[in-house]
Amino acid sequence: MPLYEYQCKSCGHRFEKIQSFSDAPVRTCPQCAKDEVEQLLSAPAVQFKGSGWYVTDYARSGGRASNKTEASASETKPETKPDGGSGKSDTNSGSK
Repeated sequence: MPLYEYQCKSCGHRFEKIQSFSDAPVRTCPQCAKDEVEQLLSAPAVQFKGSGWYVTDYARSGGRASNKTEASASETKPETKPDGGSGKSDTNSGSK
């Protein structure tokens, strides 16, 4: 059964309720007893189970996952570009 999150517009109280899909939404706040409760949208909790899904696939601390992070960080660094023969280099201006 899904877990729904609600918030009272009057007092601001937030609460959760496990309900069946066929149950009517909560309308009354359990704290202030006013009929100003709205259902909130929240991210669902997903848990992958079965063959092919492993907790360690996404939570590696020192294996290939950290190497990929280092590689992607080095790719985002700006590279120094050569002068390209334009004659505007500071090192060449004082030598003549």
